[in-house]
Amino acid sequence: MSRIRLLPEIVASQVAAGEVVERPASVVKELVENSIDAGARQIDVIIRRGGISLIRVIDDGCGMDRDDALLSLERHATSKIRSAADLEAIATLGFRGEALPSIASVARFRLTTRERDAVAGTEILVNGGKIDVVRDGGEAPGTQVEVRSIFYNMPGRRKFLRSENTETRKIEHQLHLQAIGHPDVGFTFVRDERVVFQLPAAAGLLDRLRDLYGAASVERLLELKGNATGQIRLRGFVGKPGVSRNTRDQQLVFVNGRAVENVVLNAALREGYHTALMRGQYPVTFLFVDLDPGSVDVNVHPAKREVRFRVPSEVREAVVHGIQRTLESDRSDWQEQFRAPAALSMSPAIPPTASATPEVKPAHGELPQFASDFALRGERSFEIRAAPSSVIPSREDERVHKLPSGPEQAAPPKPPANQNFQIIGVLNKLYVLMENAEGLVLVDQHAAHERILFEELRRRMEEQGVPSQRLLLPQTFDLPPRDAEWVERNVAVLQKMGIGIEGFGPNTFKIDSLPVFVSAPDAVQFMQAVIDELKSASNSSSPLRLGEDMIAKTVCRHAVKANDPLRYPELEKLIQDLLQCDLPYCCPHGRPTMIQISHAELEKKFGRKV
Repeated sequence: MSRIRLLPEIVASQVAAGEVVERPASVVKELVENSIDAGARQIDVIIRRGGISLIRVIDDGCGMDRDDALLSLERHATSKIRSAADLEAIATLGFRGEALPSIASVARFRLTTRERDAVAGTEILVNGGKIDVVRDGGEAPGTQVEVRSIFYNMPGRRKFLRSENTETRKIEHQLHLQAIGHPDVGFTFVRDERVVFQLPAAAGLLDRLRDLYGAASVERLLELKGNATGQIRLRGFVGKPGVSRNTRDQQLVFVNGRAVENVVLNAALREGYHTALMRGQYPVTFLFVDLDPGSVDVNVHPAKREVRFRVPSEVREAVVHGIQRTLESDRSDWQEQFRAPAALSMSPAIPPTASATPEVKPAHGELPQFASDFALRGERSFEIRAAPSSVIPSREDERVHKLPSGPEQAAPPKPPANQNFQIIGVLNKLYVLMENAEGLVLVDQHAAHERILFEELRRRMEEQGVPSQRLLLPQTFDLPPRDAEWVERNVAVLQKMGIGIEGFGPNTFKIDSLPVFVSAPDAVQFMQAVIDELKSASNSSSPLRLGEDMIAKTVCRHAVKANDPLRYPELEKLIQDLLQCDLPYCCPHGRPTMIQISHAELEKKFGRKV
């Protein structure tokens, strides 16, 4: 007797539905995507009891005639593709023809649809995958899908659903994704007869974000300066440095209008914000990546959440450069606040200081030799050895200098005419208070000095090279095939970082030198850490990427501390040097260096404005 049997059609449909319909939010996602593909300009979503009792999606799209309506309930029936070649260039949100039959097999299903020029529409009732009624309908042009009692015939699946509030939040999140991805479409969401939100069709993405998150949140975003790289175009908005979340909940990425999850894009965002965010924080992003549909494979996951790029390195580089250019452009705009002419009184408002202003010497010169007097241990099993004060310019050679104290005091010199900020004083011996054309500015003198010293030391080491030391005995080790392939492609990068490495057979490598600030008793573990650290890095990243933690921790020890009194020339030089940094708005650990409080915020605090 044969042990292999064909499953009944109903059972096969329910098994297949489990890949597409996970919960009510999956139903909403599939139905809304169908509405958008149908050219809808207004989509209304109505739910009851978190979508478990009722989901109704109404659109004003093109609609269907009776034959198409019946055919849409057959598995793998679709108007999106015609042949296998079409799978290589999918330009629509849906394409498999599985959504409607999968939904109809696990719920009580009602479909009404009518084309714009048709006299009557079509109404179809389906219970658990079986068509019960087909008749004329009188609904408005477009399509309306009603799903009741989801998983009523699959109690095992239904018991895995969460509370009504949880399921509602997941539906609302899906609608947010669709609304952000398609701002030209109006959305209305009604929960238990209460309107949750009503979004009219927006003129652009910025208006849609303002409708969803409010004007205050939009002001903390920067428009992405995504220059097209080859066939890749970037657009959207990203958070300013320091604007972050503890999770990726607001790190939204769209590829050709489709909300996706992709490790390449996540790594590129992290790389683009390198040293601009604190560890464990994730940037707020609304990133849109538009590229040739043939360069991305969306037929990877049954729910179409994941995509695969044909050339992931190009996409990663484009995103990294786009983020970096955006942050740099914000720096230019930020610097203009301090350079543009303004009607400010330029007489310093801080207490008098020394009578003479000493010459402030830049921190240039020969790169000191690294020493190993102390070690900074990280999470890895190898050491990052940092130099003592010889690595960092001494206080006499730093960009910010202490002035000698003396009994003779005099007023400090007036700032230059083109300097659009006035130093008011120092709060709590830590925060520098300034006035600029926008209002009040607070500067953390320790964080600011950290950023200045960090970029100065990194620049000097990049120009003069990363010092390395020969190993007494070269070490050989084996790597897994994928890691070995990565090392072979990046030997030049590793050598630039001070790692002397070369091939020594199939998947075998030899190391004969290391950076002087690294001590690696276990070469295999060390190289694995290096590979994991640099895989997500941009090709144009600093060759000192491996030593940046050491640099950041070292400059932290030598930067101006809280309670260190600075005088006017020192403060002025500190601000000027900070504004010349690549990322002036945060220290190497991601903490902000400057906070701007506008005149409008101050007036609100004092009740002058509502």
